[in-house]
Amino acid sequence: MKNFSFILAIIILGIIVAAVAHFTGLWETMSHEDLEGSFELLDIETKWVEKIYQPWPPRLVLVPAISFKIKNISEKPLKYFYVNANFKFRDDVANLGDGFIEAIRGKPLMPGETTEPILLKSTFGVDGQNLEQIRNNPFFLSKIVDVKMFAKSQGSQYIPVGEWEVSKNIDFKEPEPFGEKPEKKKTEDKN
Repeated sequence: MKNFSFILAIIILGIIVAAVAHFTGLWETMSHEDLEGSFELLDIETKWVEKIYQPWPPRLVLVPAISFKIKNISEKPLKYFYVNANFKFRDDVANLGDGFIEAIRGKPLMPGETTEPILLKSTFGVDGQNLEQIRNNPFFLSKIVDVKMFAKSQGSQYIPVGEWEVSKNIDFKEPEPFGEKPEKKKTEDKN
């Protein structure tokens, strides 16, 4: 009799878990077509950003990045939304690096709503001692980096979102050297 009670308890627990998963949308999946028509990217910007900065010994690593916002253009809430970005030098086979983010989780993005800006960075980039050295680096100046983005939501397969050339804009400013004070302009007495 104890085995029957145990089996019955397991079956009831399984039914409860299945019902919760169904009603919370954990088992819902999206087709490619539904996913493609559910969002659009806004305010897309490509640039180079800091990965590593250390003043001593001097080292700066800049990596290509893409920033954007996601707008829900469907009539349903958008949840469990993932974005993957592949960065590579143009005409190279291997990736320079990848960026991945769970862009929407927890609280769904309701129809018509837009996310805060999202930034995806490559794992690798250009290494130098300072910003001026990187800006004047022939490798940095001559190589073109492209970024391809893919999106996925609620059990769908990844779909291609788009491809962009990464601009040469650098979103990094070196701090002022420690201990140096800006020069004060001397005022002349007019007597």
